[in-house]
Amino acid sequence: MEAIEVSENGHEPGGANSIQLIAFSIGEQVYGVEITTVREIRAWNGATPLPNTREYVRGVINLRGTIVPIFDLRARFGDGKTEATKNHVVVVLSVGDKWIGILVDAVSDILTIQRDDIHNVPEGDNMDAELLNGIITHDNRMVGLIDLDTVVGKENVES
Repeated sequence: MEAIEVSENGHEPGGANSIQLIAFSIGEQVYGVEITTVREIRAWNGATPLPNTREYVRGVINLRGTIVPIFDLRARFGDGKTEATKNHVVVVLSVGDKWIGILVDAVSDILTIQRDDIHNVPEGDNMDAELLNGIITHDNRMVGLIDLDTVVGKENVES
């Protein structure tokens, strides 16, 4: 008889109810996006700035012939512009039929979570809450699930 691995909360890992996230950090905060949206993770090498863009748009990069806008996630969350170094990374994601990059401090983990473990974001005046789909607790830390459509603003991606 085969043993079935069961996670701490009693769910089978990798079941229909589970999803995998790429977790990354911005300062002490940890955020995640579904792994299916991630196309590439690259070291920060700068971006070509564009005129008249929002403060959180760092510019664009040419990724094998595709022009990809880069969003500074720290700035998008209202915490000021990232003083990017070669240690920072860009997570390239697909949002709809477009690709975008988000500048983060570091990619930290791949998490397998159960959909049932996703909690609603508490109501309040916190700007981060508007940019999140939910919150999970993983290894005694809170992980905010990024709402990519809101973070990048559909109007920015469509143009």
